[in-house]
Amino acid sequence: MASRKTGRSPPRSRREQEGRSPRQDKYSVLLPTYNERENLPLIVWLLVKSFSESEINYEIIIIDDGSPDGTRDIAEQLEKIYGSDRILLRPREKKLGLGTAYIHGMKHATGNYIIIMDADLSHHPKFIPEFIRKQKEGNFDIVSGTRYRGNGGVYGWDLKRKIISRGANFITQILLRPGASDLTGSFRLYRKEVLQKLIEKCVSKGYVFQMEMIVRARQFNYTIGEVPISFVDRVYGESKLGGNEIVSFLKGLLTLFATT
Repeated sequence: MASRKTGRSPPRSRREQEGRSPRQDKYSVLLPTYNERENLPLIVWLLVKSFSESEINYEIIIIDDGSPDGTRDIAEQLEKIYGSDRILLRPREKKLGLGTAYIHGMKHATGNYIIIMDADLSHHPKFIPEFIRKQKEGNFDIVSGTRYRGNGGVYGWDLKRKIISRGANFITQILLRPGASDLTGSFRLYRKEVLQKLIEKCVSKGYVFQMEMIVRARQFNYTIGEVPISFVDRVYGESKLGGNEIVSFLKGLLTLFATT
């Protein structure tokens, strides 16, 4: 008669408890766009290439906010080229804010993980497999790309903009102590349910929105992993950062300091 082994089985991971294997995971990329006609075909091609080479299940959801430069027409062509199961165009009639763009995109997302990134080629999709590996290694709720740790960095900015970015991040770290090195970055991976809860709680708009997401994540004790990334300034189109955005950032920072 065969002997029976005794002892406890090793604890199951959260993914095993959910009955989900790595191959069943699906990643929904949310791409809010406004006047990104030149950049959109390139970023979509890079995304498809990265996901296909890594054998990652994915979909790319384009949320265009009424771009007058024909971005929507380009997105429709991309949907035909790559298939509507991979590229989903979910446009809106006008600019309604980044947070609402994510909410709109998530309504159509079928993945259990959400990736947010800029469509202007500032964020290279080659880092996404590293995000996914980091998330699996630490079972993190959020993985954030950071320009300020390891071999991360910024390329294409003049000295003035680098000083503004570093200064804003330094002040934010002192006032909010968020537990993450890059608060204003917008290249992140979230568990879908985590992103949904954070967006429900966030009240900020514009560039402060990304910062509040990390601060609220700390409040809810969500775990955050970081991956160093290279941020490259846009090649085509104009930057959307101006004086109004800087003033809005400072007001939002003080509001978060007073309320969190």
